[in-house]
Amino acid sequence: MTAAQIRQQFLDFFASKGHHIVPSAPIVVKNDPTLLFTNAGMNQFKDIFLGNKPAQWPRVADTQKCLRVSGKHNDLEEVGIDTYHHTMFEMLGNWSFGDYFKEEAIAWSWELLTEVYKLPKDRLYVTVFEGDASENLPPDSEALEFWKRHIPEDRILMGNKKDNFWEMGDTGPCGPCTEIHVDCRTDAEKAAVPGKDLVNNDHPQVIEIWNNVFMQFNRMKDRSLVPLPAKHVDTGMGFERLVRVLQNKQSNYDTDVFMPLIHATVKLCGKKYGETEKTDIAFRVIADHIRAICFTIADGQLPANNGAGYVIRRILRRAVRYYFSFLDVKKPLLHELVPALAEEFRTVFPELANQLDFVKKVVFEEENGFLRTLESGLGRLETITASADKTIEGAVAFELYDTYGFPIDLTMLIASEKGFKVDEAGFTAELQKQKDRSRAATKLDMGDWTILDEQPSGIFIGYTELAADAKVLKYRKITAKGKDQYQIVLDKTPFYAESGGQVGDTGILYFGAEAIAVTDTKKENDLIVHFTDVLPANPEAAVKAEVDADKRRDIARHHSATHLLHAALRQILGTHVAQKGSLVNADYLRFDFSHFSKVTDEELAAIEMIVNQKIRENIPVIIREMPRDAAMELGAMALFGEKYGETVRVVTIDPSYSLELCGGTHVGHTGELGLFKFLSEGAVAAGVRRVEAVTGAKAEAYINEQIAQLKEVKAAIKNPKEPAKAVETLVAEKAALEKQLAAIELKQVQQGAAALPQQAVSINGVQFLGTELEVSSGDMLRQYALALKDLLTAPFAAVLCANAGGKAQVVVLLSDDLAKDKGLNAQKIIKEQVAGLIKGGGGGQPTLATAGGQDASQFATVIEKVKNIL
Repeated sequence: MTAAQIRQQFLDFFASKGHHIVPSAPIVVKNDPTLLFTNAGMNQFKDIFLGNKPAQWPRVADTQKCLRVSGKHNDLEEVGIDTYHHTMFEMLGNWSFGDYFKEEAIAWSWELLTEVYKLPKDRLYVTVFEGDASENLPPDSEALEFWKRHIPEDRILMGNKKDNFWEMGDTGPCGPCTEIHVDCRTDAEKAAVPGKDLVNNDHPQVIEIWNNVFMQFNRMKDRSLVPLPAKHVDTGMGFERLVRVLQNKQSNYDTDVFMPLIHATVKLCGKKYGETEKTDIAFRVIADHIRAICFTIADGQLPANNGAGYVIRRILRRAVRYYFSFLDVKKPLLHELVPALAEEFRTVFPELANQLDFVKKVVFEEENGFLRTLESGLGRLETITASADKTIEGAVAFELYDTYGFPIDLTMLIASEKGFKVDEAGFTAELQKQKDRSRAATKLDMGDWTILDEQPSGIFIGYTELAADAKVLKYRKITAKGKDQYQIVLDKTPFYAESGGQVGDTGILYFGAEAIAVTDTKKENDLIVHFTDVLPANPEAAVKAEVDADKRRDIARHHSATHLLHAALRQILGTHVAQKGSLVNADYLRFDFSHFSKVTDEELAAIEMIVNQKIRENIPVIIREMPRDAAMELGAMALFGEKYGETVRVVTIDPSYSLELCGGTHVGHTGELGLFKFLSEGAVAAGVRRVEAVTGAKAEAYINEQIAQLKEVKAAIKNPKEPAKAVETLVAEKAALEKQLAAIELKQVQQGAAALPQQAVSINGVQFLGTELEVSSGDMLRQYALALKDLLTAPFAAVLCANAGGKAQVVVLLSDDLAKDKGLNAQKIIKEQVAGLIKGGGGGQPTLATAGGQDASQFATVIEKVKNIL
């Protein structure tokens, strides 16, 4: 069977058992502060397990895209090294929401594996939770008895809490689980060592294939377990492992899930798969990582320097390092694999094929940029080994890792080839410091909910109402970055929760005479959470919830403007334009879109003209709810990476102009926007441009500010008839004067430098010059140093100081032979001896380095410090 057939058989089997087949949720999580990525199949159903939301269907099945590279579930460093860990993987799942439980889940898992997939029963083992006395959890005797109906008791193993009690994280839904393991060894190997001795012992050929989790509890912050409102089944079966077993392979990577990508890589790099362990690991890393990279980008997350974007950048750079170091490929390679990947998943995850050109472009630009960084890192490493004393310091190794993406093993490999050692302990210490800083910056401490009413989460009425009488369902305290806040959930609310780029509403909650300010409103899965800085004296009192109406109206104007803008962009730039992100608040709008070149001023003017024309037409903004499929048939535009329900909200601004799925708030007619004006246009990532704009009173204020600034400029240049030409003339005159000044300064430097060597003194055979000069800039001081290179007699060392414009400037100059033969390093001297004295910083090369600082009173000490080194 092919992988595609195996996947389809799973879905067909559970459809025959009354399960509704649902699509995968996006791999990027947007409304859950505890997760960056979907790391388990149950993530999208978390609110159902917690009782915050009713289930639309009592039984569902799916294949879910998952990513595990951070937090509790972190498999990144094992990926490619072993045969079964992955970053992105598919989790096949069948789910029961308060419907069937242990008996049916166990029976159906056995039926599918042994009767549909025809796995030999004598290769299977089962584990059951043995209980845990420390938490008063009894053994799962129910699961044990149900399993005895299907498998001999000697193949049923009791598992501890680590292996057979599933928890999503430190808090949240959890429960005992029963796993099915398969022994993939040869008959001889099985005869030598019983399979049951290898279950859950990290044996590469005795692996878990199925996990039935019986969701019964909610783990609280104090580690206590509270029964969930209903009992559920959460099944997870790793698709890649299942395919490996059914295709009788020794590795997940040997299946038709990964081999097409490995074959494609072989063709691109010219090396063979199966020759050496190092190259095989590289092939596996690339085949795995390209999946994580592409599907995450397709779901709306671009590589970035923080958050989820940084995780994707790390994965991509890890793949580049492997092909750069072990496959000897020095040019971008990953982007060439995107078409093969898109074709493989066209029918199951079509979002990648639908954005093929865009994703390929982003991957190419990202890996191309990192290859340049790698080359720079190699140059930096050359400089380090040219001056280091046979040991590369831990802080320097960490700089290579943090700035240039060099893993410690790559630094050690290159260092050993040059006869150097690396301070591994120092590197580890620096890495830990970074982790501690990151953890402290992002630490979020959430208390348990205090529940006042057990009804499901509140209803949003804010599309039509800006005030409501409500009651508190639950509240809790949270601490973020050392600041205490409170989260309050109401039974109904007019407050819009941040979503789809639109910021959350602010306003007031009135508890009788007590007014509590709502500073933000966000979604946590399907909960609408109101943030406050204080808790009301009586949370059980009746609440009057009022949204800041003026702010909401400004937000609505900017949100409706994004729809007008999106359509105009596609009209002027082309239908390849698709929204890639947005921010809509009361002050301005920001809109990111796919486009591969700068938007010209002429194009921006044309787009602006179209939007303002639509505003003047005062078109009704029509909003309807309808089935998702019906909306798509109408041609409504949907955003990749958004999770849409069966019923969607369609916003229409003239059916022939703009038709989009959108959950945001909008104006009634386009005329309410008044005026639309661009503020800026630029690039944010490969193939992604960003524009910022304002509407209404904000646009008027911006135009008036620009006019006022123009008047000031005209007044400053004597109100010429053609101010643009007058400014051009001034700029040209300034450039000519600067050129003349530079020539004068260069002549001054040459004359001044010629007299300096006579001030030099001899120290241990080295000609030393230490002096303070009068110059206008740090660059001029550096010119003095460059001139001295031809005037001093080697070996020489010079320290030049100057108070330039109130700032301390220092240059350290060493002759080449002094740096090479005596091991002196100008950059090291600047950083370790000089920068601290002048209260500044600096850097440079081994023979010429500079520093700038705030304290010019220490020049004599600086000169003496360098003199003492000699």
